[in-house]
Parts: sequence; structure tokens; C-alpha cells
Amino acid sequence: MSDDVQSAVSVRFLLDADASPGLLSRLLQPCAKRDLVPDRMWSHRSGDTIHVEIAMEAMPANYVHMVEGNLRQVVGVRTVSCIARPCLRQVA
Repeated sequence: MSDDVQSAVSVRFLLDADASPGLLSRLLQPCAKRDLVPDRMWSHRSGDTIHVEIAMEAMPANYVHMVEGNLRQVVGVRTVSCIARPCLRQVA
């Protein structure tokens, strides 16, 4: 395996989206199809907007840009921010 596949980062995706039924499950799809389970998911509704955080303590570094791109394509998503830093634990 290359170093890119073996390296991992701690990542937080911060999103603003239109409040709609099924939104939260659609936001988990990019992780689920890569067999990734988020360590934390938080959401808060404010009027017609939902603010969401999806965080993983150890995501394979080569998946970050793909997951971010998939999140941007979810219908109703307005903005996506990604915060990544070296992880503290190893990927299983």
C-alpha cells in the first residue's frame, strides 16, 4: 500500500442545508458507501436551514476529497467546509 492509502486524518465536515425530510440519511451515504462510520454527527435546525457536523477521528486521507465532493452534490446542501488535521489514532 502507498503512504496515501495508509495515512489517516481527523476530519470535520461542517454543512448548511435546506431543512428537508431524509436530509440527514443522505448526508451519511458518502461515508456508508466507503464502509466508514462517523464518530460524531450533530445537527441543529434554525428556521429553514439545518447546520450539520459530521466528524471522524481517523479517515483515510485519500477519501477526504471524495466524501467532501459527494456531500456537495447532495440536493439541498448550500455550503460545505472541511477541517482536517493529523489523526491521533490509527485506521482500523
